[in-house]
Amino acid sequence: MLRSVFGKTLWDQRRVLASWSIGVTAVGLLYAVFYPTINTPEMADVLDSFPTGFLDAIGFTDVFSAAGYVGSTTFGLLGPALIIIMGAALGGSAIAGEETSGRLDLILAHPISRWSVTLQRFAALVVGMAAAAALLFVGLVAISDLAQLGEIGVANLAAASLHLALLGIFFGALALAVGAATGRPGLVYATVAIVGVGSFLGNNLGPTIEGLAWLRDISPFHYYAGGMPLRHGLQLVDAVVLFVASLVLVVAGGLLFDRRDVAV
Repeated sequence: MLRSVFGKTLWDQRRVLASWSIGVTAVGLLYAVFYPTINTPEMADVLDSFPTGFLDAIGFTDVFSAAGYVGSTTFGLLGPALIIIMGAALGGSAIAGEETSGRLDLILAHPISRWSVTLQRFAALVVGMAAAAALLFVGLVAISDLAQLGEIGVANLAAASLHLALLGIFFGALALAVGAATGRPGLVYATVAIVGVGSFLGNNLGPTIEGLAWLRDISPFHYYAGGMPLRHGLQLVDAVVLFVASLVLVVAGGLLFDRRDVAV
């Protein structure tokens, strides 16, 4: 008998979670360790040759301080991109992937409600994101002296890592919700991609375009990095907004999943 969907999910995904966690950490550290070579007058001249609008679009507005550089690379572009893809993979497989493969029928054949499956799969996703962010945090602390990141501080690195986990949880919840509502993995990944790119550009470029400043206020990236946790530490209100928004998505997906015919 299936005792715990949560425990079984973590066990079944243990290699996937380990691979994603190591991958996110490796890429994050690879770029962080290059900070001493970037913080030079020569690199400043190179970046000055790029249009300001382009640098704003990719979030490279300040790369000559440790917090600015790590915030623009590890936590500004590369880390979020990987954690969103990780969220899409985990959230998309939680319901829609299992339904497409036929394994969902076996799970729901046990005396367990669809709500319980949804919530336990979400809980496993949260643990996976937390593990990836924690490993990245440990890695950054380990290379702090080598990469000259001392000015950031351990507490702020922890805060930024937590915000990254919450961003991944949000997009994982979005993927889970769309998958639970539709059972279509293709639609899940398309939705995450559109929302991810749109919210990134809306956060970075919205305030620079007349009449579109409101895009920043609805972008998850604003609540992820707008308070600059690498400089100012944990932004509690922003963190709560991201997590509550994730819960709302999961509840909405669970409601639709509970009413949808999955031929079980």
